[in-house]
Amino acid sequence: MVVGYAAGAWDLFHVGHLNVLRHARAHCDYLVAGVVDDDTLEVTKGRRPVVPVTERAEIVRHIAFVDEVFVETQPDKLATWRERPFDVFFKGDDWKGTARGSELERRFAAVGVEVVYFPYTVHTSSTALRRALALLEGEHDGESLTGRR
Repeated sequence: MVVGYAAGAWDLFHVGHLNVLRHARAHCDYLVAGVVDDDTLEVTKGRRPVVPVTERAEIVRHIAFVDEVFVETQPDKLATWRERPFDVFFKGDDWKGTARGSELERRFAAVGVEVVYFPYTVHTSSTALRRALALLEGEHDGESLTGRR
């Protein structure tokens, strides 16, 4: 049985996230979705997620393509592999051919893990959704969509 691992923030879940999980599941027998915790996201991306990790994990857990959810508490994917072993690691193709991607491939090859890249859904991203929400909030005379100032 081939165990695949697809890690992500999965913040502001959108069709691009669904596509990654769908593609990943098609390339393994059992799919583990790694959900990066709030503190690790703050360290690696410089901001906290909009949706807390417990809620993001619950959303991802209910996606039909996902067999298991693993909450990541540190950024080193090899350390994650030691805690929750897998055979294939899925990553967005923006890493392919980069120094970071080559290093990831080298480190995983040393333990027998294959790295498989998938194309991103270009027209949708959590960053774009965050920007759109910020613009909408700005159009409401300084009052946010939640009614708070």
